[in-house]
Amino acid sequence: MSDNPSFVLKKVDTVEFEQRPIPDIGPHDVLVEVRKTGICGSDVHYLVHGRIGDYVLESDKDMVLGHESSGIIAKAGPLVTHLKSGDRVAIEPGATCKSCDACKEGRYELCPYIKFAATPPYDGTLGRYYAVPSDLVYALPSQLSLEDGAMIEPLSVAVHAVVKLGALRMNQSIAVFGCGPVGLLCMAVAKAIGASRIVAVDVVLHRLEFAKSYAATDIFHPPPLQDEANVAFSKRAAAAMKAGLDIDDRGPKAIDLVVDASGSEVAIQTGIRIVKTGGVYVQIGSGRPDVTIDMGAVVCKELTVKGSFRYGPGDYPLAISLVAQGKVNLKPLVSHRFSFLDARLAFEATRNGKGKDGRGVIKAIISGPDVRVDDL
Repeated sequence: MSDNPSFVLKKVDTVEFEQRPIPDIGPHDVLVEVRKTGICGSDVHYLVHGRIGDYVLESDKDMVLGHESSGIIAKAGPLVTHLKSGDRVAIEPGATCKSCDACKEGRYELCPYIKFAATPPYDGTLGRYYAVPSDLVYALPSQLSLEDGAMIEPLSVAVHAVVKLGALRMNQSIAVFGCGPVGLLCMAVAKAIGASRIVAVDVVLHRLEFAKSYAATDIFHPPPLQDEANVAFSKRAAAAMKAGLDIDDRGPKAIDLVVDASGSEVAIQTGIRIVKTGGVYVQIGSGRPDVTIDMGAVVCKELTVKGSFRYGPGDYPLAISLVAQGKVNLKPLVSHRFSFLDARLAFEATRNGKGKDGRGVIKAIISGPDVRVDDL
């Protein structure tokens, strides 16, 4: 273990391959040889903009990209008893302090001291090795591939939004705005727990078609934006959606839960108007920080409105269990695969939304150094 080639963001739109030191591990840590890494929209956002909200890539501090990863344990600390070298694992890429109020309350995703992979100033997982506390890696059942293991990270985001925060139950209905990977996984989770109706909403038709083939029971393509303000458009879109899909504000035809995975202001406004009286609205997508929301609708419908940030206790184990039981199929979402040395091409394809093969990108997976692309 003498080298650690890594894919490093040097500055906006500038990435390089370079050798990094192999991380040291403590007695409770493991060193994972990373085998598969999925590209997230946040990775691309850092590449293109150098920041997401208050998380900014400093001019004098570069960063290894990647955080959706799986691999094989190369070394375990002396106090690690539940894992050993050679175990196949999914990596939860956010180490928390374990002692602040949020951690002690069981909401460690809100820890102010979290060290999250590929979030400045912390390095990510797109290298040969990644060190992580042993309680943040999860052994993969034999029926899960390493590619599945990399996809557990975004699936856990969906589990957190739909199950933990949205509290969706069997025979309830959900509408998901945005048919990117996280939106699709929200639909998959809803289907897995027995939702009676799953409505997919997107402005791109081929995404809607995929959603319908994957997990959605219904799809809605919003009308085109005219010469109107966003609020006026969202009222018109909500009315069209209700009429076209026979949605009521109350009763068995109502939508129990709305999840927005797009971050679009008009989607947020439409979702608030679509969800049933007394329903739940969960915001998971990131867009402009300042959006107009009809607080009259929130108050008069007595909505529960929640923000969803990454994942917390129990989300990874539930995500793995859903895949292991065959209730969620991750394989159709992997549209493109790249070798480690083609990581630049993987980011370009994800950024453009289309690979060189002309097919739309849903999820691109990068293999680790010296790992074959077809080694799943």
